[in-house]
Amino acid sequence: MASYFVYIMSNRNNSVLYVGVTNNLLRRVWEHKSKITKGFTKKYFIDKLVYFEETISVIAAIQREKRLKKWNRKWKEALINSRNPEWKDLVL
Repeated sequence: MASYFVYIMSNRNNSVLYVGVTNNLLRRVWEHKSKITKGFTKKYFIDKLVYFEETISVIAAIQREKRLKKWNRKWKEALINSRNPEWKDLVL
């Protein structure tokens, strides 16, 4: 059965948040950490996984990503704090 992930990544000092969706969380985080793709995450040094959710539905994952992207920062911080209050990198 396939898995899909909605995730939030941050930079070293947690000043910038990025919300994404993928079907391979480890590969996607490695791509962010390796900065192999030009764009927002490379520009702002986004390389720390601070939150993720797993689902078996790609539609549910995409809908959740879109919903989280509309949230204000305070709500996203509360979500991260609910599972990762120290904002540790969940993939080292």
